[in-house]
Amino acid sequence: MQMNPYLSFDGKCETAFKFYEKVLGGKVLMMMKYGESPMAAQTPPESRDKIMHARLAVGDKLLMGSDAPAQMYEPMNGIQVTLSVDKPAEADRIFGALAENGSVRMPIQETFWARRFGMLVDQFGTPWMINCERPGQ
Repeated sequence: MQMNPYLSFDGKCETAFKFYEKVLGGKVLMMMKYGESPMAAQTPPESRDKIMHARLAVGDKLLMGSDAPAQMYEPMNGIQVTLSVDKPAEADRIFGALAENGSVRMPIQETFWARRFGMLVDQFGTPWMINCERPGQ
C-alpha cells in the first residue's frame, strides 16, 4: 500500500507541478488536460486547458494533483505536505524556493527535534512542512 498526497488547484496545477519538479528535483510523469481526455467533448471550453491529472515522482514517492472544476474547488486546509530531508543546507534551499511569493508560517530554524524545521504556504496555496531531523531520531 502507498499513501500519496493529491493536491487540488484552481487552474494553476500545470505551473505548480513544473515548479515542484524543478525545486524538488523530481520528474513529471503525467500531465493530462481535460481537453485531452476521453471526456473532452463534455468539457466546457474554458476548462479544456486545465489539468485533469498530474503525477510527479520525487525519488520513489509520488505527488499527484489536478485543477478542480470551479464549482468543486476548495483551498487546501487542515493538511500539509511534509518533506523530510537529510541535510540542513538542502532543507534551507527547498524552504527558500517554496517560500518565494508564498507566506512563511514558521521560519526554517533549528528546533529541539530537528536540525531544521519550517512551515510555509507556497504561491499556489500548498501548505508545506520542511523537516531535517537530527541523526538517530
